[in-house]
Amino acid sequence: MPAVKWLMHWHPNPGATLNSQILAEACACAESLGGSKDGRWKTSIIFYRAMARDGASAAAAGGGGPPQQHSEVPRELLGVALHERPGLYFSILRAHRLVLQADSAFPQVMEKLQSYKARVTLNFEGFQYQLGDFCLRIGKCVPNNSETLRGIMMEVEYYPLSSIEKSRAVMEDFFDIWQETVAKKSLPGHFIHVESNFSEYGLSDHYSFQHTAVQYATCLQQLMAAVRPQ
Repeated sequence: MPAVKWLMHWHPNPGATLNSQILAEACACAESLGGSKDGRWKTSIIFYRAMARDGASAAAAGGGGPPQQHSEVPRELLGVALHERPGLYFSILRAHRLVLQADSAFPQVMEKLQSYKARVTLNFEGFQYQLGDFCLRIGKCVPNNSETLRGIMMEVEYYPLSSIEKSRAVMEDFFDIWQETVAKKSLPGHFIHVESNFSEYGLSDHYSFQHTAVQYATCLQQLMAAVRPQ
């Protein structure tokens, strides 16, 4: 069973912009706490938009108005490819509070069925640090094939526990220590942990990869609202 994770994102101060120096300072904080660099990691999120059906397109061509989606087909879908599970693919329907697990070939299946079309891909990538019972992954959020910085985030994984509630006190204590360490750098902002409502997705207290996928969706939503790229 996967270990518990918290995802946190960088929230700039009012008027502050985002830059790669903040990412470098965050990595330096991990090392100052005794973290040892342990390779790179990358997680991707893909935005999909539902495609119009042939019947709807034909109706539009005959003067019946613009193409319409079937009411039961969600307009948007998020695909999540996690770094630690390359053989799996997670789909999130936020409007319906559903998270589904499938084979990594799922995107190709959707493309062949012409049900959803990939619109935007965002990559979360950076360095991994081992720190006692913790693993820290600090990285940037950038569009595919681009270096435009859209956000900075980090994963904190606590190996000994898979219960969200039982690990809460330990994670809160670590987060406090991390905030104090970052504050010493006098950077124009701070990290925020926004807790996902896992129960809305039917997820239990026992942590799973679906929990991570939902956290990435929450983190991404917060990044898009908070960050002004430089």
